[in-house]
Amino acid sequence: AWAWATSTRDNCLGGDCPHHKACFVLKARKNALEADLVVVNHHLFFADVWLKDEGAGELLPASNAVIFDEAHQLPATAALFFGETVTTGNAADFADLPHAVGELEIAAKQVRLSLGPAQARMPAARGLERSEFRAALDELVSTLAKLDALLESQAERSDELEKLHARCHEAAGRIERWLSPPGQSTETPDAVIVRWLEAATHSVLFHATPLNAGELFARQIEDDARAWIFTSATLSVRKDFSHYLHEIGLKEAETAVWDSLFDYEKQVLLYVPEAMPDPNSPGYTEAVVNAAWPVLQASGGGAFLLFTSLRAMNEAYRLLQARMTESETAFPLLLQCDKSRTDLLDDFRRLGNAVLLGSQSFWEGVDVAGDALSLVVIDRLPFQPPDDPVLAARMEAMKRAGKNPFFDYQLPHAVISLKQGAGRLIRRESDRGVLMICDPRLVDKPYGRRIWQALPPMKRTRKREDAVAFFTVPPGAGDAAAE
Repeated sequence: AWAWATSTRDNCLGGDCPHHKACFVLKARKNALEADLVVVNHHLFFADVWLKDEGAGELLPASNAVIFDEAHQLPATAALFFGETVTTGNAADFADLPHAVGELEIAAKQVRLSLGPAQARMPAARGLERSEFRAALDELVSTLAKLDALLESQAERSDELEKLHARCHEAAGRIERWLSPPGQSTETPDAVIVRWLEAATHSVLFHATPLNAGELFARQIEDDARAWIFTSATLSVRKDFSHYLHEIGLKEAETAVWDSLFDYEKQVLLYVPEAMPDPNSPGYTEAVVNAAWPVLQASGGGAFLLFTSLRAMNEAYRLLQARMTESETAFPLLLQCDKSRTDLLDDFRRLGNAVLLGSQSFWEGVDVAGDALSLVVIDRLPFQPPDDPVLAARMEAMKRAGKNPFFDYQLPHAVISLKQGAGRLIRRESDRGVLMICDPRLVDKPYGRRIWQALPPMKRTRKREDAVAFFTVPPGAGDAAAE
Protein backbone atom coordinates (compact mmCIF):
# COMPACT_ATOMS: atom_id res chain seq x y z
CA ALA A 1 0.00 0.00 0.00
CA TRP A 2 1.14 3.51 -0.74
CA ALA A 3 1.74 5.79 2.22
CA TRP A 4 0.92 9.41 1.44
CA ALA A 5 3.51 11.40 3.36
CA THR A 6 2.86 15.06 2.57
CA SER A 7 0.42 17.33 0.82
CA THR A 8 1.60 20.78 -0.20
CA ARG A 9 0.68 23.59 -2.55
CA ASP A 10 4.25 24.86 -2.86
CA ASN A 11 4.24 24.42 -6.64
CA CYS A 12 0.84 26.02 -7.14
CA LEU A 13 0.55 29.21 -9.20
CA GLY A 14 -2.19 30.48 -6.89
CA GLY A 15 -4.08 33.37 -8.40
CA ASP A 16 -2.07 33.08 -11.64
CA CYS A 17 -3.31 29.54 -12.21
CA PRO A 18 -5.91 29.47 -15.03
CA HIS A 19 -9.30 28.49 -13.63
CA HIS A 20 -7.55 27.68 -10.35
CA LYS A 21 -9.17 24.77 -8.55
CA ALA A 22 -6.53 22.29 -7.42
CA CYS A 23 -2.78 22.22 -7.84
CA PHE A 24 -0.68 20.35 -5.34
CA VAL A 25 2.08 17.78 -5.02
CA LEU A 26 1.79 14.54 -3.10
CA LYS A 27 4.82 12.57 -1.98
CA ALA A 28 4.34 8.81 -2.11
CA ARG A 29 6.73 6.27 -0.61
CA LYS A 30 6.87 2.55 -1.22
CA ASN A 31 9.78 0.29 -0.36
CA ALA A 32 11.93 3.34 0.38
CA LEU A 33 11.35 4.70 -3.15
CA GLU A 34 9.91 8.18 -3.53
CA ALA A 35 7.73 9.44 -6.36
CA ASP A 36 5.98 12.76 -7.04
CA LEU A 37 2.34 12.91 -8.02
CA VAL A 38 1.42 16.31 -9.44
CA VAL A 39 -2.33 17.00 -9.30
CA VAL A 40 -3.67 19.80 -11.51
CA ASN A 41 -6.91 20.64 -13.26
CA HIS A 42 -7.48 20.21 -16.99
CA HIS A 43 -7.05 23.91 -17.72
CA LEU A 44 -3.58 24.07 -16.20
CA PHE A 45 -2.54 20.98 -18.14
CA PHE A 46 -3.60 22.56 -21.44
CA ALA A 47 -2.00 25.86 -20.45
CA ASP A 48 1.25 23.92 -20.12
CA VAL A 49 0.72 22.33 -23.56
CA TRP A 50 0.03 25.76 -25.07
CA LEU A 51 3.15 27.32 -23.54
CA LYS A 52 5.33 24.49 -24.83
CA ASP A 53 3.89 24.89 -28.34
CA GLU A 54 4.63 28.61 -28.22
CA GLY A 55 8.17 27.97 -27.04
CA ALA A 56 7.47 30.03 -23.93
CA GLY A 57 8.59 27.48 -21.36
CA GLU A 58 6.53 25.11 -19.31
CA LEU A 59 4.46 25.03 -16.13
CA LEU A 60 4.55 21.35 -15.23
CA PRO A 61 7.50 19.01 -14.62
CA ALA A 62 8.25 15.99 -16.78
CA SER A 63 6.28 12.83 -16.02
CA ASN A 64 6.04 9.18 -17.00
CA ALA A 65 2.24 9.03 -17.06
CA VAL A 66 -0.74 11.36 -17.38
CA ILE A 67 -4.09 10.40 -15.84
CA PHE A 68 -7.21 12.40 -16.70
CA ASP A 69 -10.11 12.08 -14.29
CA GLU A 70 -13.51 13.31 -15.53
CA ALA A 71 -12.04 12.78 -18.99
CA HIS A 72 -15.40 13.39 -20.67
CA GLN A 73 -14.68 17.11 -20.23
CA LEU A 74 -11.48 17.03 -22.31
CA PRO A 75 -12.97 17.71 -25.77
CA ALA A 76 -14.56 20.97 -24.57
CA THR A 77 -11.40 22.04 -22.74
CA ALA A 78 -9.25 21.22 -25.77
CA ALA A 79 -11.53 23.32 -27.99
CA LEU A 80 -11.12 26.23 -25.58
CA PHE A 81 -7.33 26.14 -25.62
CA PHE A 82 -6.85 25.35 -29.32
CA GLY A 83 -9.32 28.06 -30.31
CA GLU A 84 -9.42 31.83 -29.83
CA THR A 85 -11.90 34.27 -28.32
CA VAL A 86 -11.83 38.04 -28.10
CA THR A 87 -14.54 40.11 -26.44
CA THR A 88 -15.60 43.74 -26.66
CA GLY A 89 -15.86 43.61 -22.86
CA ASN A 90 -12.05 44.00 -22.64
CA ALA A 91 -12.33 47.75 -23.15
CA ALA A 92 -12.72 48.38 -19.42
CA ASP A 93 -9.11 47.31 -18.79
CA PHE A 94 -7.61 50.42 -20.46
CA ALA A 95 -8.52 52.89 -17.75
CA ASP A 96 -5.19 54.80 -17.88
CA LEU A 97 -5.87 56.23 -21.34
CA PRO A 98 -9.30 57.86 -20.97
CA HIS A 99 -9.66 59.49 -24.39
CA ALA A 100 -8.65 56.42 -26.38
CA VAL A 101 -10.66 54.23 -24.07
CA GLY A 102 -13.73 56.39 -24.54
CA GLU A 103 -13.57 55.99 -28.32
CA LEU A 104 -13.08 52.25 -28.01
CA GLU A 105 -15.94 51.86 -25.54
CA ILE A 106 -18.31 53.72 -27.85
CA ALA A 107 -17.22 51.57 -30.80
CA ALA A 108 -17.65 48.38 -28.75
CA LYS A 109 -21.16 49.40 -27.68
CA GLN A 110 -22.11 50.10 -31.29
CA VAL A 111 -20.97 46.63 -32.27
CA ARG A 112 -23.24 45.13 -29.61
CA LEU A 113 -26.21 47.35 -30.54
CA SER A 114 -25.85 46.44 -34.22
CA LEU A 115 -26.76 42.83 -33.44
CA GLY A 116 -30.11 43.70 -31.84
CA PRO A 117 -31.26 43.56 -28.20
CA ALA A 118 -31.57 39.78 -27.80
CA GLN A 119 -28.76 37.54 -26.66
CA ALA A 120 -27.88 35.18 -29.48
CA ARG A 121 -25.28 32.98 -31.13
CA MET A 122 -24.73 33.00 -34.85
CA PRO A 123 -22.19 31.96 -37.50
CA ALA A 124 -19.77 34.68 -38.55
CA ALA A 125 -21.26 34.83 -42.04
CA ARG A 126 -24.72 35.67 -40.71
CA GLY A 127 -23.40 38.54 -38.62
CA LEU A 128 -21.24 39.92 -41.41
CA GLU A 129 -24.27 40.00 -43.71
CA ARG A 130 -25.70 42.81 -41.54
CA SER A 131 -24.42 46.10 -42.94
CA GLU A 132 -24.81 47.90 -39.60
CA PHE A 133 -22.76 45.23 -37.83
CA ARG A 134 -20.00 45.29 -40.45
CA ALA A 135 -19.80 49.10 -40.29
CA ALA A 136 -19.64 49.06 -36.47
CA LEU A 137 -16.99 46.33 -36.56
CA ASP A 138 -14.86 48.31 -39.03
CA GLU A 139 -15.01 51.29 -36.66
CA LEU A 140 -14.02 49.05 -33.73
CA VAL A 141 -11.02 47.73 -35.67
CA SER A 142 -9.98 51.29 -36.54
CA THR A 143 -10.21 52.61 -32.95
CA LEU A 144 -8.43 49.51 -31.64
CA ALA A 145 -5.58 50.13 -34.10
CA LYS A 146 -5.30 53.75 -32.87
CA LEU A 147 -5.14 52.58 -29.28
CA ASP A 148 -2.56 49.94 -30.20
CA ALA A 149 -0.32 52.59 -31.78
CA LEU A 150 -0.73 54.93 -28.80
CA LEU A 151 0.15 52.22 -26.29
CA GLU A 152 3.15 51.16 -28.37
CA SER A 153 4.53 54.70 -28.19
CA GLN A 154 4.17 54.71 -24.40
CA ALA A 155 4.99 51.06 -23.61
CA GLU A 156 8.53 51.75 -22.36
CA ARG A 157 7.32 54.09 -19.62
CA SER A 158 6.12 51.29 -17.31
CA ASP A 159 5.50 47.57 -17.06
CA GLU A 160 1.78 48.25 -16.84
CA LEU A 161 1.71 50.15 -20.14
CA GLU A 162 3.80 47.44 -21.77
CA LYS A 163 1.33 44.78 -20.64
CA LEU A 164 -1.60 46.88 -21.85
CA HIS A 165 0.04 47.24 -25.25
CA ALA A 166 0.65 43.50 -25.48
CA ARG A 167 -2.98 42.77 -24.61
CA CYS A 168 -4.32 45.37 -27.02
CA HIS A 169 -2.06 44.10 -29.81
CA GLU A 170 -3.18 40.52 -29.21
CA ALA A 171 -6.87 41.55 -29.26
CA ALA A 172 -6.36 43.41 -32.53
CA GLY A 173 -4.60 40.38 -34.01
CA ARG A 174 -7.37 38.02 -32.96
CA ILE A 175 -10.06 40.18 -34.54
CA GLU A 176 -7.99 40.42 -37.72
CA ARG A 177 -7.63 36.62 -37.83
CA TRP A 178 -11.34 36.26 -37.10
CA LEU A 179 -12.21 38.52 -40.02
CA SER A 180 -9.71 36.99 -42.44
CA PRO A 181 -8.60 33.48 -41.50
CA PRO A 182 -5.15 32.64 -42.95
CA GLY A 183 -5.26 31.54 -46.58
CA GLN A 184 -8.94 32.27 -47.26
CA SER A 185 -11.40 35.09 -47.74
CA THR A 186 -14.06 35.98 -45.20
CA GLU A 187 -16.74 34.53 -47.48
CA THR A 188 -15.17 31.07 -47.72
CA PRO A 189 -16.29 28.60 -45.03
CA ASP A 190 -13.41 27.30 -42.97
CA ALA A 191 -13.35 23.50 -42.81
CA VAL A 192 -11.14 23.48 -39.70
CA ILE A 193 -12.00 26.59 -37.68
CA VAL A 194 -15.60 27.60 -37.00
CA ARG A 195 -15.97 31.36 -36.68
CA TRP A 196 -19.02 32.52 -34.77
CA LEU A 197 -20.47 35.38 -32.74
CA GLU A 198 -21.98 35.44 -29.28
CA ALA A 199 -24.07 38.48 -28.41
CA ALA A 200 -24.06 38.63 -24.61
CA THR A 201 -25.93 41.13 -22.45
CA HIS A 202 -23.44 43.99 -22.81
CA SER A 203 -20.72 42.67 -25.11
CA VAL A 204 -19.93 40.62 -28.20
CA LEU A 205 -17.57 37.65 -28.21
CA PHE A 206 -15.77 36.66 -31.40
CA HIS A 207 -15.03 32.93 -31.30
CA ALA A 208 -12.77 30.83 -33.52
CA THR A 209 -13.30 27.22 -32.47
CA PRO A 210 -11.56 24.22 -34.02
CA LEU A 211 -14.06 21.78 -35.46
CA ASN A 212 -11.88 18.81 -34.57
CA ALA A 213 -10.16 19.79 -31.32
CA GLY A 214 -9.71 16.10 -30.55
CA GLU A 215 -7.44 15.65 -33.55
CA LEU A 216 -5.32 18.59 -32.39
CA PHE A 217 -5.06 17.02 -28.95
CA ALA A 218 -4.19 13.63 -30.42
CA ARG A 219 -1.23 15.19 -32.23
CA GLN A 220 0.11 16.33 -28.87
CA ILE A 221 0.29 12.79 -27.54
CA GLU A 222 0.91 10.62 -30.61
CA ASP A 223 4.71 10.88 -30.35
CA ASP A 224 4.74 11.10 -26.56
CA ALA A 225 6.21 8.06 -24.84
CA ARG A 226 4.23 8.61 -21.65
CA ALA A 227 1.27 6.49 -20.63
CA TRP A 228 -2.08 8.27 -21.10
CA ILE A 229 -5.06 7.15 -19.04
CA PHE A 230 -8.58 8.58 -19.43
CA THR A 231 -11.16 7.82 -16.75
CA SER A 232 -14.75 8.86 -16.13
CA ALA A 233 -18.08 7.31 -15.26
CA THR A 234 -19.48 8.54 -18.58
CA LEU A 235 -17.01 7.82 -21.38
CA SER A 236 -19.01 5.02 -23.00
CA VAL A 237 -22.51 4.56 -24.38
CA ARG A 238 -23.65 1.03 -23.53
CA LYS A 239 -19.95 0.09 -23.11
CA ASP A 240 -19.10 1.47 -26.56
CA PHE A 241 -16.27 4.03 -26.52
CA SER A 242 -16.34 4.94 -30.22
CA HIS A 243 -18.04 8.32 -29.72
CA TYR A 244 -15.51 9.43 -27.10
CA LEU A 245 -12.50 8.13 -29.03
CA HIS A 246 -13.62 10.14 -32.03
CA GLU A 247 -14.18 13.23 -29.86
CA ILE A 248 -10.68 13.05 -28.42
CA GLY A 249 -9.03 12.08 -31.71
CA LEU A 250 -7.78 8.65 -30.63
CA LYS A 251 -7.89 5.97 -33.32
CA GLU A 252 -6.69 3.17 -31.08
CA ALA A 253 -6.90 2.69 -27.33
CA GLU A 254 -7.39 -0.09 -24.85
CA THR A 255 -10.81 0.32 -23.24
CA ALA A 256 -12.52 -1.24 -20.25
CA VAL A 257 -15.72 -0.82 -18.23
CA TRP A 258 -16.18 -1.89 -14.63
CA ASP A 259 -19.68 -2.24 -13.23
CA SER A 260 -20.66 -0.05 -10.30
CA LEU A 261 -20.73 -1.39 -6.76
CA PHE A 262 -24.15 0.18 -6.28
CA ASP A 263 -27.28 -1.97 -6.49
CA TYR A 264 -29.28 0.37 -8.71
CA GLU A 265 -32.26 -1.97 -9.05
CA LYS A 266 -32.86 -1.74 -5.31
CA GLN A 267 -31.62 1.78 -4.70
CA VAL A 268 -33.20 3.75 -7.56
CA LEU A 269 -36.57 4.08 -9.26
CA LEU A 270 -36.58 5.66 -12.73
CA TYR A 271 -39.84 7.58 -13.16
CA VAL A 272 -40.97 9.00 -16.52
CA PRO A 273 -44.36 10.68 -15.92
CA GLU A 274 -47.28 10.01 -18.24
CA ALA A 275 -49.10 12.57 -20.38
CA MET A 276 -46.26 15.08 -20.58
CA PRO A 277 -46.47 17.62 -23.44
CA ASP A 278 -43.88 18.11 -26.14
CA PRO A 279 -40.69 19.57 -24.61
CA ASN A 280 -40.79 22.44 -27.11
CA SER A 281 -44.34 23.49 -26.22
CA PRO A 282 -44.80 26.85 -24.40
CA GLY A 283 -46.18 25.36 -21.18
CA TYR A 284 -43.63 22.59 -20.80
CA THR A 285 -41.79 23.92 -17.74
CA GLU A 286 -45.09 24.40 -15.92
CA ALA A 287 -45.95 20.78 -16.75
CA VAL A 288 -42.60 19.68 -15.31
CA VAL A 289 -43.29 21.49 -12.03
CA ASN A 290 -46.83 20.08 -11.86
CA ALA A 291 -45.58 16.54 -12.41
CA ALA A 292 -42.73 16.88 -9.93
CA TRP A 293 -44.74 18.50 -7.13
CA PRO A 294 -46.45 15.37 -5.69
CA VAL A 295 -43.15 13.46 -5.74
CA LEU A 296 -41.41 16.42 -4.14
CA GLN A 297 -44.01 16.46 -1.36
CA ALA A 298 -43.57 12.71 -0.83
CA SER A 299 -39.78 13.02 -0.63
CA GLY A 300 -40.05 15.87 1.86
CA GLY A 301 -37.65 17.98 -0.16
CA GLY A 302 -34.07 16.81 -0.50
CA ALA A 303 -34.18 17.31 -4.28
CA PHE A 304 -32.16 18.53 -7.22
CA LEU A 305 -34.20 19.97 -10.10
CA LEU A 306 -31.83 20.06 -13.09
CA PHE A 307 -32.65 22.09 -16.20
CA THR A 308 -31.09 22.36 -19.63
CA SER A 309 -31.51 26.15 -19.72
CA LEU A 310 -31.36 29.06 -17.30
CA ARG A 311 -34.68 30.34 -18.63
CA ALA A 312 -36.49 27.12 -17.67
CA MET A 313 -34.70 27.04 -14.31
CA ASN A 314 -35.81 30.56 -13.39
CA GLU A 315 -39.38 29.92 -14.56
CA ALA A 316 -39.57 26.74 -12.46
CA TYR A 317 -38.26 28.65 -9.44
CA ARG A 318 -41.10 31.17 -9.69
CA LEU A 319 -43.67 28.41 -10.23
CA LEU A 320 -42.44 26.48 -7.18
CA GLN A 321 -42.58 29.58 -5.02
CA ALA A 322 -46.21 30.09 -6.04
CA ARG A 323 -47.05 26.41 -5.53
CA MET A 324 -45.61 26.38 -2.01
CA THR A 325 -47.54 29.54 -1.10
CA GLU A 326 -50.80 28.05 -2.37
CA SER A 327 -50.34 24.74 -0.54
CA GLU A 328 -48.80 26.26 2.60
CA THR A 329 -45.81 23.96 2.14
CA ALA A 330 -42.36 25.30 2.90
CA PHE A 331 -39.20 23.76 1.49
CA PRO A 332 -36.02 25.86 1.43
CA LEU A 333 -35.53 26.87 -2.21
CA LEU A 334 -31.96 27.31 -3.47
CA LEU A 335 -31.26 28.79 -6.89
CA GLN A 336 -28.09 28.59 -8.96
CA CYS A 337 -26.39 32.01 -9.25
CA ASP A 338 -27.73 33.25 -5.90
CA LYS A 339 -24.49 32.05 -4.28
CA SER A 340 -21.39 30.18 -5.31
CA ARG A 341 -21.83 26.49 -6.06
CA THR A 342 -19.83 25.57 -2.95
CA ASP A 343 -22.00 27.74 -0.69
CA LEU A 344 -25.23 26.41 -2.21
CA LEU A 345 -24.11 22.81 -1.67
CA ASP A 346 -23.10 23.57 1.91
CA ASP A 347 -26.55 25.05 2.54
CA PHE A 348 -28.22 22.10 0.83
CA ARG A 349 -26.43 19.53 3.02
CA ARG A 350 -27.01 21.55 6.19
CA LEU A 351 -30.74 22.11 5.63
CA GLY A 352 -31.53 18.47 4.84
CA ASN A 353 -34.87 19.16 3.11
CA ALA A 354 -33.90 21.81 0.57
CA VAL A 355 -34.83 21.94 -3.12
CA LEU A 356 -31.99 23.15 -5.33
CA LEU A 357 -32.68 24.34 -8.86
CA GLY A 358 -29.66 24.31 -11.14
CA SER A 359 -28.58 24.27 -14.74
CA GLN A 360 -25.37 23.00 -16.30
CA SER A 361 -23.17 23.75 -13.26
CA PHE A 362 -24.98 21.12 -11.20
CA TRP A 363 -25.17 18.33 -13.78
CA GLU A 364 -21.70 17.07 -12.87
CA GLY A 365 -18.95 17.42 -10.31
CA VAL A 366 -21.47 17.59 -7.45
CA ASP A 367 -21.39 15.06 -4.62
CA VAL A 368 -24.19 14.99 -2.00
CA ALA A 369 -24.41 11.66 -0.19
CA GLY A 370 -27.01 10.60 2.37
CA ASP A 371 -30.58 11.62 3.09
CA ALA A 372 -30.09 15.24 2.06
CA LEU A 373 -30.60 14.19 -1.59
CA SER A 374 -33.16 11.54 -2.52
CA LEU A 375 -34.83 12.97 -5.63
CA VAL A 376 -33.30 14.19 -8.89
CA VAL A 377 -35.66 15.71 -11.46
CA ILE A 378 -34.38 16.33 -15.01
CA ASP A 379 -36.61 18.50 -17.15
CA ARG A 380 -35.60 17.28 -20.60
CA LEU A 381 -33.02 15.24 -22.49
CA PRO A 382 -29.82 17.31 -22.72
CA PHE A 383 -29.48 17.67 -26.47
CA GLN A 384 -27.22 20.53 -27.47
CA PRO A 385 -29.04 23.74 -28.45
CA PRO A 386 -29.82 23.88 -32.18
CA ASP A 387 -28.54 27.48 -32.44
CA ASP A 388 -24.98 26.42 -31.54
CA PRO A 389 -22.86 27.42 -34.59
CA VAL A 390 -20.13 24.87 -33.79
CA LEU A 391 -22.71 22.07 -33.58
CA ALA A 392 -24.26 23.19 -36.89
CA ALA A 393 -20.86 23.18 -38.58
CA ARG A 394 -20.00 19.77 -37.13
CA MET A 395 -23.31 18.30 -38.29
CA GLU A 396 -22.80 19.68 -41.79
CA ALA A 397 -19.31 18.18 -41.92
CA MET A 398 -20.66 14.81 -40.79
CA LYS A 399 -23.36 14.89 -43.48
CA ARG A 400 -20.69 15.53 -46.12
CA ALA A 401 -18.80 12.53 -44.77
CA GLY A 402 -21.88 10.33 -45.19
CA LYS A 403 -22.61 10.05 -41.45
CA ASN A 404 -25.83 10.55 -39.53
CA PRO A 405 -25.24 13.59 -37.25
CA PHE A 406 -28.08 12.71 -34.89
CA PHE A 407 -27.20 9.09 -34.22
CA ASP A 408 -23.43 9.46 -34.59
CA TYR A 409 -23.01 12.63 -32.52
CA GLN A 410 -26.05 14.29 -30.95
CA LEU A 411 -27.53 11.16 -29.39
CA PRO A 412 -24.30 9.80 -27.84
CA HIS A 413 -23.49 13.29 -26.54
CA ALA A 414 -26.94 13.56 -24.92
CA VAL A 415 -26.57 10.10 -23.36
CA ILE A 416 -23.24 11.01 -21.76
CA SER A 417 -24.66 14.29 -20.42
CA LEU A 418 -27.76 12.55 -19.07
CA LYS A 419 -25.62 9.95 -17.30
CA GLN A 420 -23.76 12.80 -15.60
CA GLY A 421 -26.99 14.38 -14.35
CA ALA A 422 -28.43 11.05 -13.22
CA GLY A 423 -25.19 10.27 -11.41
CA ARG A 424 -25.89 12.99 -8.83
CA LEU A 425 -28.45 10.75 -7.08
CA ILE A 426 -26.52 7.73 -5.76
CA ARG A 427 -23.17 8.51 -4.17
CA ARG A 428 -22.82 5.65 -1.68
CA GLU A 429 -24.16 2.14 -1.12
CA SER A 430 -26.81 3.18 1.42
CA ASP A 431 -28.35 5.95 -0.73
CA ARG A 432 -31.89 5.57 -2.13
CA GLY A 433 -33.86 7.81 -4.43
CA VAL A 434 -36.04 8.52 -7.44
CA LEU A 435 -34.63 9.67 -10.76
CA MET A 436 -37.42 11.55 -12.53
CA ILE A 437 -36.87 12.33 -16.21
CA CYS A 438 -39.81 14.36 -17.48
CA ASP A 439 -39.04 14.27 -21.21
CA PRO A 440 -41.63 12.03 -22.98
CA ARG A 441 -39.17 11.35 -25.81
CA LEU A 442 -37.44 8.89 -23.49
CA VAL A 443 -40.46 6.61 -24.03
CA ASP A 444 -42.25 7.90 -27.12
CA LYS A 445 -39.34 8.12 -29.57
CA PRO A 446 -37.62 5.05 -31.07
CA TYR A 447 -34.23 6.32 -29.90
CA GLY A 448 -35.49 6.68 -26.32
CA ARG A 449 -34.83 3.01 -25.65
CA ARG A 450 -31.15 3.50 -26.52
CA ILE A 451 -30.98 6.30 -23.98
CA TRP A 452 -32.50 4.62 -20.94
CA GLN A 453 -30.66 1.39 -21.69
CA ALA A 454 -27.42 3.36 -21.38
CA LEU A 455 -28.33 4.33 -17.79
CA PRO A 456 -27.53 2.00 -14.89
CA PRO A 457 -30.11 -0.81 -14.48
CA MET A 458 -33.02 0.60 -12.47
CA LYS A 459 -36.62 -0.30 -11.82
CA ARG A 460 -38.79 1.79 -14.11
CA THR A 461 -42.28 3.19 -13.86
CA ARG A 462 -44.60 5.71 -15.49
CA LYS A 463 -47.06 5.76 -12.59
CA ARG A 464 -47.02 8.68 -10.18
CA GLU A 465 -48.25 6.49 -7.32
CA ASP A 466 -45.18 4.26 -7.69
CA ALA A 467 -42.84 7.25 -7.36
CA VAL A 468 -44.77 8.54 -4.33
CA ALA A 469 -44.80 5.08 -2.73
CA PHE A 470 -41.02 4.86 -3.04
CA PHE A 471 -40.85 7.47 -0.28
CA THR A 472 -43.99 6.65 1.69
CA VAL A 473 -43.66 2.82 1.83
CA PRO A 474 -40.72 1.49 3.90
CA PRO A 475 -38.00 -0.30 1.85
CA GLY A 476 -38.82 -3.97 1.45
CA ALA A 477 -42.42 -3.63 2.63
CA GLY A 478 -43.82 -4.22 -0.82
CA ASP A 479 -41.65 -7.30 -1.31
CA ALA A 480 -42.80 -8.76 2.02
CA ALA A 481 -46.44 -8.17 1.14
CA ALA A 482 -45.97 -9.86 -2.22
CA GLU A 483 -44.47 -12.91 -0.60
